[in-house]
Parts: sequence; structure tokens; C-alpha cells
Amino acid sequence: MALQLFGIPVSRGMAIGRAVILASARLDVAHYFVDPGTEEAEIERLRAARRAVRAELDTLKADLPADAPAEMAAFIDVHKMLLDDRQMALDTITWIRQRRYNAEWALTAQLDVISRNFEEMDDTYLRERIADVEQVVERVLRALRGSAGLARSASGNGDLVLIAHDIAPADMLQFKTGVFRGFVTDVGGKTSHTAIVARSLDIPAVVGARSAGSLIRQDDLVIIDGDSGLLIVDPSPVILEDYRLRQQESQLARERLKRLKFTPARTLNAEPVELLANIEQPEDCAPALEAGAMGVGLFRTEFLFMNRGDHLPGEDEQYAAYSRVMQAMQGKPVTIRTIDIGSDKPLDAEDYRDGEFTHLNPALGLRAIRYSLSDPAMFRMQLRALLRAAVLGPLKVLIPMVAHASEIRQTLAELNKARAELDAKGVSYGPVELGAMIEVPGAALALPLFLRHFDFLSVGTNDLVQYTLAIDRADESVSNLYDPLHPAVLNLLAQIITQTRAAAAWKGRPVEVSVCGEMAGDPSMTRLLLGMGLRSFSMHPSQILAVKQEVLRADPDKLTPLVQTVLSSFEPEELQAALAALG
Repeated sequence: MALQLFGIPVSRGMAIGRAVILASARLDVAHYFVDPGTEEAEIERLRAARRAVRAELDTLKADLPADAPAEMAAFIDVHKMLLDDRQMALDTITWIRQRRYNAEWALTAQLDVISRNFEEMDDTYLRERIADVEQVVERVLRALRGSAGLARSASGNGDLVLIAHDIAPADMLQFKTGVFRGFVTDVGGKTSHTAIVARSLDIPAVVGARSAGSLIRQDDLVIIDGDSGLLIVDPSPVILEDYRLRQQESQLARERLKRLKFTPARTLNAEPVELLANIEQPEDCAPALEAGAMGVGLFRTEFLFMNRGDHLPGEDEQYAAYSRVMQAMQGKPVTIRTIDIGSDKPLDAEDYRDGEFTHLNPALGLRAIRYSLSDPAMFRMQLRALLRAAVLGPLKVLIPMVAHASEIRQTLAELNKARAELDAKGVSYGPVELGAMIEVPGAALALPLFLRHFDFLSVGTNDLVQYTLAIDRADESVSNLYDPLHPAVLNLLAQIITQTRAAAAWKGRPVEVSVCGEMAGDPSMTRLLLGMGLRSFSMHPSQILAVKQEVLRADPDKLTPLVQTVLSSFEPEELQAALAALG
């Protein structure tokens, strides 16, 4: 009898193949106390394993093929940085010296401590960075055990799919060489590094499938539906044939999408629509351009600051990173968000106490622009680097989580001070447009204030939904209530778009409003957003062509009255019927 399992779809397409099970190295970690006097020998065994992993990562990076996704090298560097993290190494050694834990036990004990800290983080992307720590620990455990990693152990004939607790991005080179057709992991989320690389490689993938690793057996025939997150184990001949047909149709559809790369994004009534890319690293610019992005709608700068300990990036290092993005985008507009960090994602160890965050509610605490304004010197350093990079092309600076008039005034003042400091040093800089992220309901309801001071707006729908509905989107006990199609969310979003477009009448020029959250990259939402009046979308590069296809098929003149029906529908049945009418 066929078994069906569900997970999170992170990379579209269908994969059919025999299961290769990769067991977690943590499942059979030995726990024992080393003999007194042998602690230093055990520490040296740990260090030798770390050296072996470092050599493995160096080899993986050196052997990257020319056509490997740009993200691959960046993620290998992240793992090398985590491997070399001094504090993690010292804390692990402390377990050995003080409690005489064996190296494997000490390593997993320290991982448990780090995991508890990450679990407190409100931001989904940052919370999922624990996966990178876990993947590094897995490598060290395998080195301690003397077993091969995925990249050296995978082999076989025919179509194979990988079933694992988790997969490190560096090990996914096997997918480039055709060993595996797709993969499933027990853990992970849409924004994990593994998911990002899967989308870059265009590999059908499902993550967060929980018990897949224990329920699927070696050599089981498995269907991976990367569109819906469905796994079918040992399918019947009828189901298997149906999915083989779907697989062919999906491949043909993707090939057709590639033809749209150079097609201008215009609706049926000839209205131009701006399709931009969200990126995390300067290396992400190449896949953005390959997908036909018209620019960068969101560059998250916090990843320049993370896992740096006390060595935060200085002005020159930041300028170098921003310059790489500006140059890589070849004159296309780039929107760079100032650091969105703090409280739930602290830079300093003093924000912790006994493994817990010192803030009562991280989601509502000292984060984003609040954090930047609490450290004006750090904020101005970032602003100076951004102003200098603006010499290289059209640059927009985006301020996250603004909610108060005082924050607007302080931000403008710090920007003027940053310009004055560059003038005093005789350093050249360029003009920037200043924008605000609308992700707090209070900002959406006070929009005239923001339109008065900012050149453009960008709606972060992920947080806007979370804060409007008071739902932690990462809390599984209430995640079913996280609903981007909730009438309150839709009406708030429509109000933002309408008011921003209407502001052109009294500002004397159009004010751009874009959406950069998950809704922007969901093709099923494209017609709804177009009908609301949205003409600028920013998303993961892998979604651009699918959204463009919807844009080319849409007629906003016909969609607008249908969207008004959606916005006036509050009962679930009425809402679904109104959404269905959008097509």
C-alpha cells in the first residue's frame, strides 16, 4: 500500500527514484566519560577531526565546477567560518575538561545549547541558520567516526532520490553530476541554505518532512512532488504513470518559462510591471540576472554582520560588498536594506543571560531600525558605506520596521550626518533614494506620514501578516492561523497600494510601492496583487519567470473589479469564490 507523507515544498518539479537513506551521524553518538588524565588526548582527537573537516571543505570549494551556483561557494565559506568559531570550540573543550565527556558527546551537548538560543529567534530565516551549525557538527562527527560524507559515499545506477535528516549545501554537488534526481529532509524550511541551493540548482525538493527518514526504507520507490510538498512511497502503477506524465509536463512547462527571460514584463493592456530579485549575498546577483531580474528589490545586509563575534564589518568591508552588488547588477537599480538585526538576533553575547534572551518579547523588542538608532555610530558607518557605493549606480536605501515619526526624523538626521562626515573627509558619494519597509500595521495605518518623508515604500508581507494577526508564523501550534488571505491583511495591503499610488497627485511625482515578502513570489497571488494596483514585485530569483508568465496573461482592467469583490468578502466561502473568479 502506498504511503503518503507531507513536508514543505521548497523547489518545484517532480522526481521519481529509488530511495537512498543517509542516516544522521547524531543518531548513534556514543556517550561516555573519558578516563582522568586523558582529557587533552580527547581534545586533540576533536581538533584533528576539525582539521579534517576544514580540509574537506577547502577541497569542496576548490573543486567547485565553473557552472556551480554562486551561492555554493558562499555557503561553504559560512560553514568554514562556523567550524573555526572560537567560542564554540572553547565551549566544547570545556565540556571535555570539566565533565570528561568524550568528544562526540561534548560536541552534541554544545549543539543543544546553541539550538536553544536559535529557537528563541523570531525571524524565520535567522532561526533556520541553526541548520548550518548542525551540518558542520555532522561533518565533525563523521570525521570523528572516520566515515565518508555524502559527497564521497553516494553512488549508484538509475534514478535515485536522497532521504536525509538534513543535507549541507556543499554536499549538493552530487545533484549537479546527476546522481540524485531530488531529495527529502526531515528538517529545514523555505529559507534554509539547503532550500536556497535546491532552487538554484532547480532540484525537486521537500524539507521538514519530519519522519521521512524513519518511515522510508532503503531502495523504496519514492515520488517527490516539489510543487505540493507531497511524498508518495511505493506508489501503485496507476499513480506512478500519472506522475511520470506530470513530470514530463512539468519539464516542458519549465522549458517554456525559460523562453520568457527576454520578454518585457507587460500586462495584456500593455502596463509595465517591475520584477526584482531578493538576494542575501553579492554572489546572488548572477542567478538574479540569469532569471531576467530588472534589479534588486531587497539585499539583506544583516548577513554581513552575523557570526562575526566582536569583529563586525567596518565601513570599507561593507563598501566592498555593496560595490560588488552594484557592479554585478550592471547599472540596474539596487535596493539595499539597512541591518535588520537585534533582540531576537543579537550581535553581542551580552544580549544573552544563562542561555536565554534578556528581552521579554524578541518579536516586539529592540530590532531593525530600533537597533540601528540605539547605536548611531554603527548605523552611520553603514550609511557611509551605502552612500559611497551609490557612486556606482542607482541605489536605494531601505529602512526596516519603521513605525514612529521620531524614528523617521532620527533616520533622516543620521543620513545627513553620514553625508557631512564623508564631506569632511573629502570622500565622494552618490545620491540615494530613501525608502521604508511597511511591515507594522501602525505604519500602514499612518501611511501619509511615511509618504511625506520617504521616496518609496516596500511592503514586507511576511511580518505584516504576522503582526496584523498576532500569529508567530514559526510557532507550529498556531501556524495554521497564519493566513496571507485573511480579509484584514488583504484590505490593509490594498490600502497601502492605493494610498501610495494616489500620493503622486500631491507629491508631484509617482511614489513606487513594491512587495518583497513571500506573496510577491507566489504566482497564485500575482493576479490579486495586480488587481490591487501593484506594479513592482520582488522575490527569490527562481520565482521570477513563473510570476512573469502570470503578468503576461493578466488584464488589470478586468481584475480590478474582481479584486474589489475579494476585498468585500469576509466569510471564507465568499472569499474563496471571489479568489477563484480571478483565475
